[in-house]
Amino acid sequence: MSQPFRLHHLLAVLLAASATTAEAQDETLKNWFNDPFIQVRNSVPDCPQPLGPLVSADEARRESHWRTERGTSCWLAGQCSKPNSYLYDAPIATSVAAHFAAVPEFARASSLWLTFQRRFVWVEGCSADPAIDAAALEAFVRAEPDVERVIVNLRRPGEIKAPYALAPPR
Repeated sequence: MSQPFRLHHLLAVLLAASATTAEAQDETLKNWFNDPFIQVRNSVPDCPQPLGPLVSADEARRESHWRTERGTSCWLAGQCSKPNSYLYDAPIATSVAAHFAAVPEFARASSLWLTFQRRFVWVEGCSADPAIDAAALEAFVRAEPDVERVIVNLRRPGEIKAPYALAPPR
């Protein structure tokens, strides 16, 4: 093998490695928009953590226009007093977290995480108690002022796969 060919081959390998590293860095998942994401129950030890508001930089760029549009449409339609529906999320999260802390309901045999985005609340996690159902959780969270919609995704005993996207392993 000639020297120029090996140098060319080495250069190609180095370029490929740097491109792979750049892609891996770009795929780092992060809560780019600071959406509230909290765990309110932790009784099921093998419950996988939901992905929540984590997205890649590319996904964040793609979502930014959509989020601006969706956030302001609530105010433009006269359905919100704040100019952007995402401005409700932190106060709703604080209120819902306090409600969970004050009321022992759902504490037995459940691990639950909540994601808040534009007045929507995702309740995700595991329930080992058949008495805990999606409708009860939805009603519990929906009782908070300014909550527009509640989406409940629970993994039940015996189910192997979680019905929600998972956070990457740490």
